Amino acid sequence: MIDSQELLTKLYNAFNPFEPLPAGDPKYVDCQDVRGDVDILQEFGNRIQRANRNTCQLYSGHRGAGKSTELLRLKQYLENRKFYVVYFAADEEDIDSEDAQYTDILLACTRRLLKDLQQFGDASPVLNWLKERWQDLKDLVQTPIEFDNMKLEAQIAQFAKLTANLRGVPELRHQIRRKVDPHTVTLIKVLNEFLADAKSKLPNGYTQLAVIVDNLDRMVLVKDGENTNHEEVFLDRSEQLKALDCHLIYTAPISMLYSKRATDIRDIYGECLILPMIMVKTRTGEVYEPGVKKVKEVIRKRIRQIEQELPLENGIFDSQQTLERLCLMSGGHVRNLLLLTQNAIGRTEELPISEKAVRRAITQARDDYHRAVENHQWCLLAEVSRSKRIVNDDQYRSLMYNRCLLEYRYLDEDQEMQRWYDIHPLIQGISEFKEAVAKLQ
Repeated sequence: MIDSQELLTKLYNAFNPFEPLPAGDPKYVDCQDVRGDVDILQEFGNRIQRANRNTCQLYSGHRGAGKSTELLRLKQYLENRKFYVVYFAADEEDIDSEDAQYTDILLACTRRLLKDLQQFGDASPVLNWLKERWQDLKDLVQTPIEFDNMKLEAQIAQFAKLTANLRGVPELRHQIRRKVDPHTVTLIKVLNEFLADAKSKLPNGYTQLAVIVDNLDRMVLVKDGENTNHEEVFLDRSEQLKALDCHLIYTAPISMLYSKRATDIRDIYGECLILPMIMVKTRTGEVYEPGVKKVKEVIRKRIRQIEQELPLENGIFDSQQTLERLCLMSGGHVRNLLLLTQNAIGRTEELPISEKAVRRAITQARDDYHRAVENHQWCLLAEVSRSKRIVNDDQYRSLMYNRCLLEYRYLDEDQEMQRWYDIHPLIQGISEFKEAVAKLQ
């Protein structure tokens, strides 16, 4: 029999909120029917399969909503249909989300494509491009080695050093961009030569190439004059962003898709897909049982990987009410759900998890949201709480970006998509929000 402390440790780690589930993971819960029928396999998978030319699509949603898990499902779906898929999370090795520009993304794609496809394609066009820039870049890569004397693997490794310095050394970042930016068009040209050769030699019957660039939705909004870095990447550089000779999917900040440039984005990329929250309450404030059931299933599947016998209610949790409160306070946001559950487990010495432990986890999370709201924004949150609508304004987009405002979708009786917005439930208990609501009445 498993020791109680060991059990709590395993349960705690089962709710790691920062690791997406791989495709086919038994902990995965299909929430399509409580997310407005959003299906990435149908929306993106079918478009890519049926298109007779390369596609470039944007995927968005609140950070932590489950986009990476869905993208990994899409990766497997495409691989099963003879697509070779290169997937990478851009902020893990290459890009600083606090300060990201188009050049960083292009270099990140170059590095990852060289890494994943060098065994199939002739990388010399790209490496010759780097060789021509070497005198300008070698000090920024911080290596005394001459490029001509490097072996193939070492030459390819220089792109890794370049992107590592972009991400990790802010004082070099602007210098690298200044050196590379005038040559991005020629880099795309030689990169496409490499991709064309690699695609002709793909193994195991693969016939097409797709690239998925994840975590660009985490790019912090930076305004430079009239434009933002989001506009610079996804609009001003859209032709270059789309220019790689393969199918492309980029994640994009949700605030960008709700900006005044939304129609421009649609004209450039077509219909963009947004992953909404799991709907745990209706627009009128009643508990939405199908959504709560799905959220409970997310918890149950993770627990059942560790503990098979104890019932979820009155076993793992001390009551149905404690479990339901946890589910509702997550707002249907998967990462928030995992964080709240993990925090409550961390406050537990012996099962079941008590109402007090859940309440303390909620209070701590509420404090985080309290700090995220600026003083003038409480009235905006109160208005959205009443109207369930948002205004096309930078302040509302900021609240969407930091997850103080959440999006929900459902199909009405005529199977028409309806969307609505609400504050994160954690905000409801904050005194400034209550005061702002009172002023509206």
